[in-house]
Amino acid sequence: MTITKETIIGDILDYDIEAAKFFMEIGMHCLGCPASRGESLEMACEIHGVDVDDLVSEINKFLAEKNDKNENK
Repeated sequence: MTITKETIIGDILDYDIEAAKFFMEIGMHCLGCPASRGESLEMACEIHGVDVDDLVSEINKFLAEKNDKNENK
């Protein structure tokens, strides 16, 4: 999965729940709330004052590294 600023938070969490740590770090602690799960990454970053491009890069790097580890097992 490749994350973009339009990606829905719920889709990211459904793909890999461990990505929740990135949302917790920006102060988004209500990940179980239907409203937050339906937001795009861009909307969440705007609300929490976070650079969306930085967060997209961090999550994509995390997912790519995890995928590489799983492929090398």
